[in-house]
Amino acid sequence: MLILAICCMSLLIVSLDVTALNVALPDLGRELDAEVSGLQWTLDVYTVVLASFLMLSGSMADRLGRRRVFRVGLVIFTAGSVLCALAPSLGWLIAFRAAQAVGGSMLNPVAMSIITNTFTDRRELARAIGAWGGVVGISMAIGPIVGGALVHSFGWRAIFWLNLPIGLAALVLTTLFVPESRAPRPRRLDPVGQLLVITLLGALTFGIIEGGRAGWTSPLLLAGVGVAALALVGLLVYEPRRREPLVELDFFRSVPFSGAFVIAIASFAALAGFLFLNTLYLQDERHLSPLQAGLYLLPMAATTLVFSPLSGQLIGLIGGRGPLVVAGVTIAFSGAWLSGTDPDTSLAVLFTGYVLFGVGFGLVNAPITHTAVTGMPKAQAGVAAGVASTGRQVGSALGVAVVGTVLAAGSRAAGWWVISGCGALVLLLGALTTGARARRTADRAGGGSEGDGSGGGDGGERGRG
Repeated sequence: MLILAICCMSLLIVSLDVTALNVALPDLGRELDAEVSGLQWTLDVYTVVLASFLMLSGSMADRLGRRRVFRVGLVIFTAGSVLCALAPSLGWLIAFRAAQAVGGSMLNPVAMSIITNTFTDRRELARAIGAWGGVVGISMAIGPIVGGALVHSFGWRAIFWLNLPIGLAALVLTTLFVPESRAPRPRRLDPVGQLLVITLLGALTFGIIEGGRAGWTSPLLLAGVGVAALALVGLLVYEPRRREPLVELDFFRSVPFSGAFVIAIASFAALAGFLFLNTLYLQDERHLSPLQAGLYLLPMAATTLVFSPLSGQLIGLIGGRGPLVVAGVTIAFSGAWLSGTDPDTSLAVLFTGYVLFGVGFGLVNAPITHTAVTGMPKAQAGVAAGVASTGRQVGSALGVAVVGTVLAAGSRAAGWWVISGCGALVLLLGALTTGARARRTADRAGGGSEGDGSGGGDGGERGRG
């Protein structure tokens, strides 16, 4: 339990940096003279770099030692946070956020790999993953409130200073209490695959943010999407030829795993878009302070706090399909419900939408993690966790890029409908990728090779069978 708590500390600071900074965007924009696209890059450079290196970090941890990589990540992340707090301009802040994200990429998938190899009993592992998924939801939910309080009291730089004591404490505790572990057979590095992943995510995000300002048919957007498509084709052609590829394409032969990956993208795109829209709406249109804006999001945070751990328990009782279907319905409905908001919208209408979104996001995390990790061999736990975490970060980057670009074009309602569409996708995939037929594809993909996982979203049913 101590090791689980230490691993959750790293998750807390990485996730808080994704959400807490949202509330600071208006103040940050005024101090550093940033336009909407500059604010998008402040958020997205972090998530794009994080997503680009997660799979590499997971495989490096399996190869070199999980505790070693985890400690290096804590050092880089904490140092990057200090540099962000001292950034003199927007350009420097974006550069330091990228460095911070390199360290962050060594924390989440590696921590999940440590947890997977610490909890050897299947039921204990399911509860540990439930707690992990709960922390994901909790950290995402309390981020705006913590960020609002810090910005209101000390300014936006305090968000980064907060990481210093937590990072140092996690580093000391890791050194004292976390045992070293590594995969029985080290994996080879894949620099070509790594470069293709960076190109894919970076080009796609650049095209949406920079090209979207000039219209959806602008040369920049088309060029960015074109380069991203070429990088994707390169991955599909090159990676299967490697004995130990960076991107384990065989994992995606498992329908539950592929479904969980896309659900992670959709749900975190919805969250990133939700926070981005609300931050600017509450402060720029309703003229609230950062602290008030954070407190307005308390209904979403409170329901996420309740439903995140509940989701982990539900997986053990009824499997992952139920939580995913309910999550999809509530996220989709909340986006549609909030699409008509304006500066005079009543608090009852606003908070109803926030509660619905909190229920959906609280329920969606644990099924994603459970499917990704327990359906694959333990020796590749770091890579599997890295792929799942990559889906989350890709979703966060795309959510900010797409919703921010739609908002910059003058259509806030369209941004809410994007969020509603993400919820509909969660609903559809949650229903289609968690049945018995889907679970059989997980067995063929190697998920049951070690007898340590369920291989599908309905882990509880599979365990009883």
